[in-house]
Amino acid sequence: MSHEVISEKQDASTSEMLRRIQTAESVLLPIPRDAFEKLYLNPKVPTRGDLRRTFGNPTPISLMGFVLAATPAAMSTLGWRGSGGNGGAILPVFIFFGGMVQIFGAVGEWILGNTFSCALFFTYGTFWIVFGTSEMPFYAVGTNYSPTGSSLEGMQTSEFNATVGLYYIVLAVLTFVYLICSIRTNACLFLALFLLVIAFSLFGAGYFQLAAGNPLQAEKLQKVAGGFTFALCIPIWHIFIAQILDAVDFPFSLPVGDLSTIVVGKSQKAQKETCG
Repeated sequence: MSHEVISEKQDASTSEMLRRIQTAESVLLPIPRDAFEKLYLNPKVPTRGDLRRTFGNPTPISLMGFVLAATPAAMSTLGWRGSGGNGGAILPVFIFFGGMVQIFGAVGEWILGNTFSCALFFTYGTFWIVFGTSEMPFYAVGTNYSPTGSSLEGMQTSEFNATVGLYYIVLAVLTFVYLICSIRTNACLFLALFLLVIAFSLFGAGYFQLAAGNPLQAEKLQKVAGGFTFALCIPIWHIFIAQILDAVDFPFSLPVGDLSTIVVGKSQKAQKETCG
């Protein structure tokens, strides 16, 4: 009889201990809407499966890749500490951190069903790969614009600069679409995308000035664009730090400005109508 009592007490003690011990998974799942959109930069929508319990969060990985490429690139554009050369000294950083790391993160977001953040990281990951490789002589991007076949000579032509300017304008338009969608995520991401729209537009305008034969105006526009690029890195750093702190269940968390209630989603409206 005494053995049964002892066994029951041990079972009760074990159950109490297991109840008190909470892992990060048990704390975060099921994830509230505002926490989800902070962790994944993606509006919370119904998805099948339970992959988020199996895989880690790929979002901070992509954010890390972005800031490690964009921050020194902005500093180089601004000419801090005598830097410059369009970031030529750190082209591998642009390609591997800015490009490949974001691409890997985008694949992770795709696996988890986070379509919006997947599109973001594929877009800007590919941007950094294009940016880095276009500065490498091996790719000779200016060859088609030179009658002598000299890539460097071709890159000085108005046609080349006008073409690159159009590319940046299209990037600005695409980023504006992402900006509208980010209203359903958080204030930090919205601010970063807002500043990125301006930065891309200014870079595009700078190339148009080069095409028009106004190098001084182009340089001024590039400097201002570099300033906006550095500014947009600040909220991205904030999101990254907030997510890394949450990843290790830090005693406090950083707010990112939840916007999930500003614009009610289609599924939320349907649910309210059903409940009503």
